[in-house]
Amino acid sequence: MVDVCFALVGSVPHNSRALRQLRALARLGLRIEAFGFGPPAALSADLQPLVRYYALPLPERQGPRFFWQAHRRLSAALRTRRARVYHASDLYVLPALAAAARRHGGRLVFDARERYPYVAGTAGRPFRQHFWKLVERRYIHRADLVLTVSDGIADHLVRDYGIAPPLVLYNAPEAPAAADPSASLRRRLALPDHVVVFLYQGHLRPGRGCLLPLEALPDVSDAVLVYLGEGPLAPIIRERSTALGVADRVHLLPPVLPDELLAVTASADVGLVLLEDTCLNHRLALPNKLFEYLAAGVPVLASDLPELRRVVETYRVGCVVDPANPGALAAAMRRLAEDPTLRRRLAANTGAAFAAHSWAHRAPLFQEAYRNLLCDA
Repeated sequence: MVDVCFALVGSVPHNSRALRQLRALARLGLRIEAFGFGPPAALSADLQPLVRYYALPLPERQGPRFFWQAHRRLSAALRTRRARVYHASDLYVLPALAAAARRHGGRLVFDARERYPYVAGTAGRPFRQHFWKLVERRYIHRADLVLTVSDGIADHLVRDYGIAPPLVLYNAPEAPAAADPSASLRRRLALPDHVVVFLYQGHLRPGRGCLLPLEALPDVSDAVLVYLGEGPLAPIIRERSTALGVADRVHLLPPVLPDELLAVTASADVGLVLLEDTCLNHRLALPNKLFEYLAAGVPVLASDLPELRRVVETYRVGCVVDPANPGALAAAMRRLAEDPTLRRRLAANTGAAFAAHSWAHRAPLFQEAYRNLLCDA
């Protein structure tokens, strides 16, 4: 028997939230097995002796069939895995872990990273919304501990299901980071000092505002747009930048491992968090990139959505804008590009904003919740 069986759909070594939680559990001296999907990958050196990681084959199908296959593969892997706590790091693995917890008498943790029935992929698809809500409703009541990523999602889960308030663990790094000259975007791209670097980091997927700053870039002089990530929109970004005549000012770079990311982020001038208001989940989201920018001391340009607005305006760390308004977005980008004093003033406030949301601030609450679970297990 191990203390914790941890699983998610995706690669654990490439998931910053999973790595933070695993490190916090390892510091408690717990024996942990983690399961993910995708090509074999190694955990970082500090976790390798403490966490045994299994990468299951990634299903080739899409949609509901993908998740049905993932469920079957994970269920088979967990059939004989006895643990004191089963930690479902997303809704898609929750049924398999709930079954294992019931089979072996373990406790169940559910990390509600999203408002799953209301993500972009279910928008305008009431059957899918209804299906995932049924799944979530059935299993969330079996969880002994529910975690989530924002106060808005926590409140919504309480209203929807009548559960106790979830523990909010923001998607924030553990500690701030300073720029590393060897990891500098400006140095890597040979950019002059006067050129302002707008950074978008994360998956290049529809609904995340990837294309919006690109459309505004022709109206913003002395600025470049750097994408740090990959996804289906990458070829569209290349084609569109050429059509707009700004290909020389748009740079697509591959993603960086979570433990190496902040040193790169810190070399940007403005971080972009331009989620589009396409679903409830986006309206309630606080994405990783927001806190990564703050940890690196980078001011932000964010969508005027409730949770993002609360952080940005409360701590005065950036500007909010309606991303669906091209003129307003271009004006906000010009203002930030042309006013270095404003950027410095906003950057000076990032430390307080990050400290209030950092993983170091929340990890003790997470560890205490786990101690209580294990005492009862």
